Amino acid sequence: MHKQIHGLAWRLDKSAAKAIFRSHFQMINMTGRLIMSIAMTLGLTAAAMAQGIKTIKIGEVNSYTAAPEFTEPYRKGWQLAVEEINAGGGVDGRIITVVSRDDAGRQDIAVREAQALVSREKVDVLAGSYLSNIGLAISGVASHNRKLFIAAAPLTDAITWDRGNRYTFRLRPSTYMQAAMLVEEAARLPARRWAMLAPNYEYGQSAVANFKLLLKAKRPDVEFVAEQWPALGKINAAGAVQVLAKARPDAIFNATYGADLVKFVHESRRLGLFSKTAVVSMQGGEPESLAMLKDATPAGWIVTGYPVDQINTPAHVKFVADYHKKYNEYPQLGSVVGYSMIMAIAEGVRKAQSSDSEKLVIAMRGLGFNTPMGPVVFRAIDQQSTLGAYVGTLQQKDGKGIMANWHYADGLKYLPDDAFVKTRRPASAMK
Repeated sequence: MHKQIHGLAWRLDKSAAKAIFRSHFQMINMTGRLIMSIAMTLGLTAAAMAQGIKTIKIGEVNSYTAAPEFTEPYRKGWQLAVEEINAGGGVDGRIITVVSRDDAGRQDIAVREAQALVSREKVDVLAGSYLSNIGLAISGVASHNRKLFIAAAPLTDAITWDRGNRYTFRLRPSTYMQAAMLVEEAARLPARRWAMLAPNYEYGQSAVANFKLLLKAKRPDVEFVAEQWPALGKINAAGAVQVLAKARPDAIFNATYGADLVKFVHESRRLGLFSKTAVVSMQGGEPESLAMLKDATPAGWIVTGYPVDQINTPAHVKFVADYHKKYNEYPQLGSVVGYSMIMAIAEGVRKAQSSDSEKLVIAMRGLGFNTPMGPVVFRAIDQQSTLGAYVGTLQQKDGKGIMANWHYADGLKYLPDDAFVKTRRPASAMK
């Protein structure tokens, strides 16, 4: 069916192509928004090419079915950015199109889809990913094919350091950066005995390693008395909480999220763990997490997050208004990430005056671009953006969780210096 639609759209003008799409999709009783997104992309590409308009073709891969709480808002964010840019004439007259694929939270699927986007779809840029292990896998595809990759959401440090390559740039603040933001607050606590809870894969391992390293540097007196490493999405909350409680920590560093975080919170409340123990939680203040916790949101946790309804900077106010107008809902953190990802690519193409990967790499090193959180730069040495995060404490209001006493932590302040990066990043990645 899609091949037939694409073939018709290729031979018809823009208005006829749109009519064909509308009539076909009215006859198809499906609810998959991804299918509609792909069809719209094909139609826009066909119409643009029929009129001789150049395009920037982005191949996007993410865990839509595996992590919808983040990736659905993320998709809405990048769709909004594409619409805004194209409505304004594109990037120097070039229209952005996105070919989107679902990796289902699996590395093998992500690799297959990314390779197909490069070899069959002939995309100019790869983008996306959420889970750290999948981001690393797509980064490998990008390096092998010498294709620019904007890693939107994975947090692992390896993607820009130990396993970094020339073609991979990362948007979100890394585990090192967010750990540094949290350690700044954690070091002020009277807590000396710390326990760790994190999912047992690349992100969790990196988050714990960085938190321990940075906290120990600020507070040599601290000791780490227990660690729990549940498999992602499979936490045995009762067992983990019992082990942590038995170690009698003064504070816990938590890196779980999603359903694992909810189970941990409920079991800890049942056993009274939080009444005795402070908690510092990476990503704990993100709207995606608070929406799941609802009235179980634990007060007093120190978190990184995104207090969407409290930020009144002009750029953010405009973004929220535009997003709400289009979707009749407020953005989540994923929305900001998806939107900013497209804006970064557009600005890179504008600066390079090309969508060629080699030219884009050069243009994007040191590139400045705008996001709803303010201006951001891709640092040249490790291709990490300076996008920051909001740091504050959790509270409840009207039966839901909110961030309070927050401030914006500019990512630039929490990046290590060049000398440190050179000990971690391959020399070949910096050429």
